[in-house]
Amino acid sequence: MEKTDELVAVGEGVAVVPVPPPPAARRRPGSWPLGAAVLLAAGATAVLLLGDTGWLDRPAVGAWRTVCLAIVVQAIPFLLLGTVLSGAINAFVPADLLTRVLPKRAALAVPVAGVAGAVLPGCECASVPVANSLIRRGVTPAAAFAFLLSAPAINPVVLTATAVAFPGDPAMIAARLLASLGTAAVMGWLWLWRGDEKWLRPALRHRHTGHAHGGSRWREFRTGFQYDFLQAGGFLVLGAMAAATFNVAVPRAVLDAFSGTPWLSVLFLAGLAVLLAVCSEADAFVAASLTGFSPTARLAFMVVGPMVDLKLIALQAGTFGRAFAWRFCTATTVVAVAASALTGGALL
Repeated sequence: MEKTDELVAVGEGVAVVPVPPPPAARRRPGSWPLGAAVLLAAGATAVLLLGDTGWLDRPAVGAWRTVCLAIVVQAIPFLLLGTVLSGAINAFVPADLLTRVLPKRAALAVPVAGVAGAVLPGCECASVPVANSLIRRGVTPAAAFAFLLSAPAINPVVLTATAVAFPGDPAMIAARLLASLGTAAVMGWLWLWRGDEKWLRPALRHRHTGHAHGGSRWREFRTGFQYDFLQAGGFLVLGAMAAATFNVAVPRAVLDAFSGTPWLSVLFLAGLAVLLAVCSEADAFVAASLTGFSPTARLAFMVVGPMVDLKLIALQAGTFGRAFAWRFCTATTVVAVAASALTGGALL
């Protein structure tokens, strides 16, 4: 008799009555709420980009359409490539790969896990369940968190997108690589020094944590790719719309008030990255469109965004617990802003 069965007295005997699983177990995981948001955002974008009504011909709306369309068209190929690679890694790469290659000593495992993020690309949405899976497979949390922060920030797809968004500016690519890798390593070591595993609440089960035995790897690849692309694509469209609105609607005097002060501009774009929640494969194009700000401020936008934004805060709180999320996200923001300022000041 399975656990889902229940013994019920019937007359003089006992009958076995199957009990249906709870609603949470019956519910098929999907992306309908996010897919609906993506379709809604895409529909609104299509109306504003392709419509020919009178009010859409105003100069401000035309500038908005141009900026929004440019960001989306430039970013889509890299977003597609990144989600394909993320889905392939989830379906075909052994789940215990990092546990086999990481040093046993935790202090050394942290930078190695950070560098591994450049070899195993994936979007930031996938990095949270992967880090949770690594911890449950025996990887020290400090190394798992270093990988969580570095993988979406320094992988080849993201660095290539940065090179395309900032043509002829190799210093920006190097600055993003160094600031992101430095932030990941510092946060890993900081966890070794001050972290408390009582803050962690690892999820018992999470989507996209590796290949399930007995299942089709191609089916997992297709499901993972569809989920990641819909999720990241939705945030890309919304981020492009927000960036275009920011460029067109915010008065120049307000921008000058922030961009005229170096430290204030860095903090402003770091906060904007948290709010916009643009996918790391596409955030370089949004940063490149913010031409009124200094290179260091735009670097902060690209370093903070893949590590701390609204969707990541929610994902981390749901996976590891709120006690972990608010401490980790706050510390990561401070370290990422400091690393961006130091690296930008030296290289940019």
